[in-house]
Amino acid sequence: MTSEWQPRSGLWTLDPAVLHLNHGSWGAVPLAAQREAALLRAENEANPAAWFRALPQRVASARRELARWLGADEAGFALVPNVSAGVTVALAAVDVPAGGRIVVTSHGYGAVRFAADRFAAARGASVVEVPVPLTASPDDVVALLTPAVGAADVVVVDQITSPTATVFPVDRLVSLCRAAGVPVIVDGAHGPGLLPAPVPVGADFWTGNLHKWACAPRGTAGVVVAPEWRSRTLPPVVSWSEHGSLPERFDWQATADYVPWLAAPAALDVLDDLNWPAARESVSRLVAAGADLVAKAIGSEVPDLAAPAPTMRLVALPPSVRIGDKAAEEALRVRIARDAAAEVNVCVHDSRAFLRLSAHAYTGARDFELLAARLPALL
Repeated sequence: MTSEWQPRSGLWTLDPAVLHLNHGSWGAVPLAAQREAALLRAENEANPAAWFRALPQRVASARRELARWLGADEAGFALVPNVSAGVTVALAAVDVPAGGRIVVTSHGYGAVRFAADRFAAARGASVVEVPVPLTASPDDVVALLTPAVGAADVVVVDQITSPTATVFPVDRLVSLCRAAGVPVIVDGAHGPGLLPAPVPVGADFWTGNLHKWACAPRGTAGVVVAPEWRSRTLPPVVSWSEHGSLPERFDWQATADYVPWLAAPAALDVLDDLNWPAARESVSRLVAAGADLVAKAIGSEVPDLAAPAPTMRLVALPPSVRIGDKAAEEALRVRIARDAAAEVNVCVHDSRAFLRLSAHAYTGARDFELLAARLPALL
């Protein structure tokens, strides 16, 4: 396997004995951001009273910096721990009456679907899942969702699908919902760091993780709220900022760990030093070639997606590998981690099982070569 990309593994503290090919699940925090977080934690423990006294101003400063990096409206950008929290906040703000409909797609993230189910059950509403084929084109996605949008009370769509690593035509879907007068919540978990402009214009709510491709410490995410929803968008924890306005009311979530938010800008500095937009293109080519190599090794294929996500690819598992439930997914994931010393994601879409391989600047060609060499004996 040949690749022009030279991995920058020295910027991270990842175990070199492991093939780290699942960045999309948990991210990886660069050493510089780890050091910044350690300094902040030491400062906190040296004088907790002074730390918490100064915290609101420091959180607000970090929040504004993160909003500018995302290209988000600072007045509508609030910090949350993760996208699951962001979607929960958004669903709590919208009106879904008894008998109403929350529309999702078959590519949605499991925890987001659970949130839709919870809110639907609490309000006597229903969740309508629109099946979208794996290889659907952007035109197909819009056409399939159009009938459901007209009868929806809220639509939840992915920007980059988690289980299938596909870029959805979010701008067109937002316009579709706007034209129908239906609020739309965009799950942008993978957007920050993968898309040049991750916050779509006109979305009622967008929420994205900064601890994935932006490499911030875990627990760092944001939610962007359109002006008409800001007065009714509330943080998940009721605390002393309850009677503030958005986004400040999200800055103080009781006695929580705010270090990830404060250290997040240090991770963005690492991306800037890497010239990450250009590096991302090289890493994307590396992942595409690596996925082809792995697919050939296990006698399978890389699905021909219409809009594959940068730095992520699916590899179909052979038909002999049967994944019937989440427990089987996890069992295979653990077996590959144990016997191949490789961290990968295992996912299922429309009864087909896949490996989802993902990489960042620390990944090199050798990671894929070793995975291709080790996998056949395990499947």
